[in-house]
Amino acid sequence: FQMFKFDEKYEDNEEKYKTLSKEILGSDAESGDEDGSGESGSEESDEEEDEQKPVTIIDNTETNLVALRRTIYLTINSSLDFEECAHKLMKMQLKPGQEIELCHMFLDCCAEQRTYEKFYGLLAQRFCNINRIYIGPFEEIFKDSYSTAHRLDTNRLRNISKFFAHLLFTDSISWEVLDCVKLNEEDTTSSSRIYIKILFQELAEYMGLKKLNDRLRDP
Repeated sequence: FQMFKFDEKYEDNEEKYKTLSKEILGSDAESGDEDGSGESGSEESDEEEDEQKPVTIIDNTETNLVALRRTIYLTINSSLDFEECAHKLMKMQLKPGQEIELCHMFLDCCAEQRTYEKFYGLLAQRFCNINRIYIGPFEEIFKDSYSTAHRLDTNRLRNISKFFAHLLFTDSISWEVLDCVKLNEEDTTSSSRIYIKILFQELAEYMGLKKLNDRLRDP
């Protein structure tokens, strides 16, 4: 049986979630404030308007997605360590295709930290090791984050680079993702060069220069 655990930091987590959700989840909560207005009209006029209005089909996909991200976020912030977090998240019954949302949330939460926290790298590593279905999404997110590095501030850039350095060092994702890196002036920006610089500095610290060089030359 599962036991309910009281979250002593519930209010703090709620405030953190509200702040983070504005950037990650969007501001869907602001919609619907004007519902219920204009009730003073007659029943006949209401019926006429109802007949004239086309039937609107509500798509709950986005609503469900926000709820999923909220659950993932709160689970991450209420876990003592990455192992507990992975255990809780593995119990979630994700629908096919939602794996990438989980991967995005790992990276988004990591990017929001003031400094890089190894918790997120270890968490992502655990998921890649347990189920290979998560490897592809992380590899795609790496390519996307590199191509859009110019949109990231310095802090996010640093955290994301260190996050993927961990996944590369532990062979959680394939080193073939580095094929998207073209080290020339035309194909790089100042941000992407910083991204790669931090990435390789981390890899060199993990592996040592010789092992890193050998790995890069390994076909």
